[in-house]
Amino acid sequence: MKPEAFKVACSNCNLRELCMPVGMDRDEMIKLDTLVAGRRRLAKGDVLFGLGAPFQSLFAIRTGTFKTTVSTENGHEQVTGFQMAGEIMGLDGIVGDHHTCNAVALEDAEVCIMPFEHIEALSMEVPALQRHVHKVLSREIVREHGVMLLLGSMRAEERLAAFMLNLTQRLHARGFSSTEVILRMTREEIGSYLGLKLETVSRTFSKFVEDGLIEVKHRHVRIVDAERLGQLATPQHCR
Repeated sequence: MKPEAFKVACSNCNLRELCMPVGMDRDEMIKLDTLVAGRRRLAKGDVLFGLGAPFQSLFAIRTGTFKTTVSTENGHEQVTGFQMAGEIMGLDGIVGDHHTCNAVALEDAEVCIMPFEHIEALSMEVPALQRHVHKVLSREIVREHGVMLLLGSMRAEERLAAFMLNLTQRLHARGFSSTEVILRMTREEIGSYLGLKLETVSRTFSKFVEDGLIEVKHRHVRIVDAERLGQLATPQHCR
């Protein structure tokens, strides 16, 4: 789907504090409003960008949820992350001018398109924007370290507990419930991200229900005991 070319004002966006710098003066905000070239709407299953595609822009998610994936040598799809409103996508393309993963909408979604050459030029005029880009890059590194911890040293129960708490915390920062979530990703996709088989994910969800940690109805999950889930999400050697 082609991007819509109407004017988008970052200063009036209710997600600005999540994906843009804060504390800027009026003149800086006016300059920032020139950053977004347009919006693009995607339907569930649409590809925002694909592996090997030329890198041109970063994308700020306005609505919806995405997954990023890579393909292994045997053609297996590996989920590398889930992104939601207020987060920036496309950072993988900066280093080599081509995207290194696929970004797919898990539901109907909308993104703001920010040409990277505009970001670079505006960063010279607005230091806060440059600092913000550095923070976004740093946050991505921290996220990668977190995934390495999940996959390298945690048991299945610890991985799923950490995933669920991270998901609800991110949603809560966007004004949603801190204890309830509708999963936009399948259990198979969760398993791919956490390095677990589908059967293991389903069995672990069932164990959490039996232990009184969560309630599950289809894709709707309610955290009943956040404290115990949090204790489970922190491996003994990390306490």
